Amino acid sequence: MKQCLVLILFLKIVVASGQQKQPGDFGFRHFRTLYNNDPVDILVLSEKGKESEKKPLFFFCQGSLPVPLIKPDGDKLYSVFPFNTDALSKDFHIVIVSKPFIPVVVEAGKLVRGFNYVDPETGKTPKGYGERNLPGYYVGRNLEIVRFLQQQPFVSPEKLVVAGHSEGSTVAVRMAAASKKVSHLIYAGGCPAGRILSMTGRSRSVETDSSSSTEDEFNYWESVVNDPDNMDDSNGDTNKATFDFSAPLYPLFENLSIPVLVSFGTKDYCAPFNDYLRVEMIRHKKANFTFNAYIGFEHNFFPLKPDGKPDYDIFNWDKVASDWKNWLDKK
Repeated sequence: MKQCLVLILFLKIVVASGQQKQPGDFGFRHFRTLYNNDPVDILVLSEKGKESEKKPLFFFCQGSLPVPLIKPDGDKLYSVFPFNTDALSKDFHIVIVSKPFIPVVVEAGKLVRGFNYVDPETGKTPKGYGERNLPGYYVGRNLEIVRFLQQQPFVSPEKLVVAGHSEGSTVAVRMAAASKKVSHLIYAGGCPAGRILSMTGRSRSVETDSSSSTEDEFNYWESVVNDPDNMDDSNGDTNKATFDFSAPLYPLFENLSIPVLVSFGTKDYCAPFNDYLRVEMIRHKKANFTFNAYIGFEHNFFPLKPDGKPDYDIFNWDKVASDWKNWLDKK
């Protein structure tokens, strides 16, 4: 079936006092669309006062879990992006897209642990999310969104930067592999060996000589492989999501000729797999790759305390994004 993306409404609303706030109240342009008859919310963040200036897109693929994009908390707002966008917005219109069947704006107090959204009536993650939380779905949807946005008068199609963190990094590299429109790829905090090895790596990092859950991960993986198309999400991700996200990405990287920046913390449990990616790209003489290894930082670029726990008082995401901007300026 031909995939489709249909524009329904461009929202630019002034909301009356007491009503649910909309993305426009937080400085975003909001495109509400359909993709294969599924509702999709697209947020575009631009440099203030230069929303109509023609610039290329910086498309950010966020990480895992059913987290709403906008999470107000009273008079405060939890960041939509994990980094300060000011420097990047000078050169790009920055794009982020909602997770399937997850509302775009939800008060933080109505979310469960980790800012995850659950249906208030069932107390469960929406079934539509579980059925579509697949890399192939995200890639097809995102590339249709790119096609649509690049037809808008404020978007230059001459360059397209795709960036992703964690699960989003897998989506980003698959987008780059699938479309010649992608001119630059930023792969951050990913596991190029696939999701299952990020899971075993996390288990290995905390196991002791008397306690290990790593064998449970391998047993889980065996059950996934024995039933890879199972779409039951009652215990979290579907088998198909785990199976598809666990496909190694090394062959995709090898075939890329565009500039690629790989960013990761050396204390991330996926760090060895990024080092292996670098070894292989050197072996194949791929001069289009740049690797930024952040010494002593974990998955979300926090340093570790002596007890091995992240030090959340030291925020490094802005440094990481600044390095992205410097790399893009050179490329």
